[in-house]
Amino acid sequence: MGSYADLWKKIKSDPVLYIAWILALISAFFVRPDKGYLDYIDFRSLGILWGLMVIIQGLKENSVFEKIGQLLMGRASKAWQLSAALIFMCFIGSMLITNDVALITFVPFGMLVLKSCQREDLMIPVIVFQTIAANLGSMATPVGNPQNLYLYGITQMSIGEFVLCMLPFTAAAALMLVLCIFLLPGKNKDIVINSEYGIVKEFGSRRQIVIYTVLFVIAILSVLRVIPWYVMAAVVLVMVAGMDYKILLRADYMLLLTFIGFFIFTGNMARIDSVKEFFNSVTSGKEFTVAVIASQFISNVPATLLLSGFTSNYKELLIGVNAGGLGTLIASMASLISFKFYSATYKERQKAYIVYFTVANLAFLAVFVLLHLFI
Repeated sequence: MGSYADLWKKIKSDPVLYIAWILALISAFFVRPDKGYLDYIDFRSLGILWGLMVIIQGLKENSVFEKIGQLLMGRASKAWQLSAALIFMCFIGSMLITNDVALITFVPFGMLVLKSCQREDLMIPVIVFQTIAANLGSMATPVGNPQNLYLYGITQMSIGEFVLCMLPFTAAAALMLVLCIFLLPGKNKDIVINSEYGIVKEFGSRRQIVIYTVLFVIAILSVLRVIPWYVMAAVVLVMVAGMDYKILLRADYMLLLTFIGFFIFTGNMARIDSVKEFFNSVTSGKEFTVAVIASQFISNVPATLLLSGFTSNYKELLIGVNAGGLGTLIASMASLISFKFYSATYKERQKAYIVYFTVANLAFLAVFVLLHLFI
């Protein structure tokens, strides 16, 4: 009974999931279920996303990311150096391990570090910029976030086209983050990390790390269309089940179910002529603007799934949903990860966090909107 209760608790705590399925069920009254439903679902994107989730969980279980973070911070002696390391771990890490995993790994790690060197005054700005860094660093690669992986798959873009499309925005994000680091209070103060806080992490099983690294390379080759996605998924399933089957249970199946719900809803909507014409008229030529606005209310992954069925200008949509991850706290669901970590420890300062987060995000979003106008 406990496992069912835990599952129901997870579902109830994920409003996007049940909204997706409520919409899917309602749409099924207008387009009765048939063989066409299977065509809605992008099994390739789901298979690759699942494989990456499992592989990254395996690497995380072996403390790979925490150990890398520890090594990167080894030479930090000033507050700005420490802050830069924590923020850019999220920025660069999210390009390979997704924005969610970067935040799940490096935000709690950063909180421990800032406590240990008695710089809790930097807690809000560093966590906020870690969050922005993860959301913006992840836009640089197809595997950085779910919406990128999905759009990369359906557009058949080459990796070069994808990277060049997002490069100006990635470079601008990096420059803005550097500027923000040098505006932090007390940035030149010396810092000493107290080892009593248990920050030091050792690598787990070296054998498992090697295997997961090989699996990660296979997954990237699958993203790049060198290896069929189903071959990659089968290899991951067999290898991980043989090493530690519990890792297979740690993939975000709620996200995968959310994708399926939205696939059904948007697929059905595209088969209703009047609805299709409406969405086409709203979206056509305004993909960037509509994506940014929609993301503020339903977050950028659902916005991607919703709008992708009604436009062929995928590059504008790609830029829009990634820029749309800036703004409100729910514009990118990954942002809620940082907020939950912070609010669990500093409940009395939740309002201060939200205010700082919103102002910083809107400032970054404003720059992105201006940049988009001139590119």
